[in-house]
Amino acid sequence: MSDVVIFVAVFVGFFILRAVAATVFFLYLLPAGDHCPNCDAVTLRIESPMMNRLLPMFRTSWCYECNWHGLLRRGPLTPAAPSEVLTKLP
Repeated sequence: MSDVVIFVAVFVGFFILRAVAATVFFLYLLPAGDHCPNCDAVTLRIESPMMNRLLPMFRTSWCYECNWHGLLRRGPLTPAAPSEVLTKLP
């Protein structure tokens, strides 16, 4: 093999390895669950058919307190307070 081919293969390999390492690192920076990363309030799930098909391991969310929107990892959800649960009258 030529020295140029070996150099290009190693250079491209390191570039791809760096991109994969950065992606995995930033994946674990995303919080799991339904809390906003800015203000720690409970976020609302947003239906985004394209993003939900492309990235099924994430949930698209919106915070109504600080207007943050983005992706969160799937995780435990905050249970609803008893006053928020609607019940049917007999």
